Amino acid sequence: MRIVIVAESFLPQTNGVVHSVLRVLDHLASRGDEVLVVVPDAATQVPHEVAGARVVTLPAWAFPGYPDVRVATGRVSPVTAILRDFDPDVVHLASPFALGWRAALAANALDIPVVAVYQTDVPTYAGRYGIRGVENLLWKRVRDVHGRADLNLVPSTATLDTLQAQGVERLVLWRRGVDTERFSPARRDDAWRRAVAPDGERLVGYVGRLAPEKQVQDLAALAGVPGTRLVVVGDGPERGRLERLLPGAHFTGMLHGTELATAMASLDVLVSTSETETFCQVVQEGLASGVPVVAAGVGGPVDLVDHSRTGWLYPAGDLAAMAGFVRDLTGDESKRAAFGRAARRAVDGRGWQAVCSQLVGHYATAIERHAGVGPQDIGLLHWTTRRMVKG
Repeated sequence: MRIVIVAESFLPQTNGVVHSVLRVLDHLASRGDEVLVVVPDAATQVPHEVAGARVVTLPAWAFPGYPDVRVATGRVSPVTAILRDFDPDVVHLASPFALGWRAALAANALDIPVVAVYQTDVPTYAGRYGIRGVENLLWKRVRDVHGRADLNLVPSTATLDTLQAQGVERLVLWRRGVDTERFSPARRDDAWRRAVAPDGERLVGYVGRLAPEKQVQDLAALAGVPGTRLVVVGDGPERGRLERLLPGAHFTGMLHGTELATAMASLDVLVSTSETETFCQVVQEGLASGVPVVAAGVGGPVDLVDHSRTGWLYPAGDLAAMAGFVRDLTGDESKRAAFGRAARRAVDGRGWQAVCSQLVGHYATAIERHAGVGPQDIGLLHWTTRRMVKG
């Protein structure tokens, strides 16, 4: 297949959208597909090629208050030219909003099938960044973008329900994979733990971006949990404020690869404070690491955390309940160990290869729907299309 992936964010950023796009690129490369990636430019160098796929950047501007986030607005014609030149079988929109909107318009104009992957709750994020009174306008953009897709993939049942309520159609659940070799209980490192908590405290951790929508300040409610040390893994615009608000916490900064996996597995409890997660890959990585999770019981984590078995879900905004669940797990070693074992078992079969194979199937479904043909005609459709274009 020939596939164009249009993503609202890409390397060198680190977030859920980038992570899933990279895993998809690895899988498509293993299949021998031809892939072009279209992304906003960045203040630092964006790689020209990843996993054999050429990367094209378009001009973008920095989001106020979070300069690492780049927004690629502008005319549709440059995107149309890119798609026309590459001539893809399908266009994959990763978390589309600004650049994704332009790509949806371009693909529709060129009669190319579109698969849109909903990953970011932009309307809710706007309120977290102090942009008031625009939620209805932002939801209109979501409906407009996804209304132009042949298939819309969502990561959780909560997100599916939300988009259905907003009038978005052609919705299919497509979850995320997890690297169970990298994220594993075997990565737990006693030396790392002693360096962070020399007095033997239980380690309660947050892993993720330090940004307003993540509500990391809620961790202040854990100050009274005895015998614990708070660990904050990640970076972002809120770091300075959070270091002042959480003076007893250990801030590691941004970690990647083995360092991140070691930190995750070395925690005793992982806490997810965000109430805007469409999926929450960090929770899944914590489960794979054998670490029980305490998470706000809203959005993506509801599908991931088995309440009272692999962790606890607290009512959104109830920080006393959050602290109580953390106290429950840090104060009972046998319970914490049982939850950790169940957490690891819960992610069996969720590898990226299986998830990305499902994605390729969704590509085929979108092509089928767009052309109005049956599954038995897909091979002939591809062959005929390529012959028409080249001949």
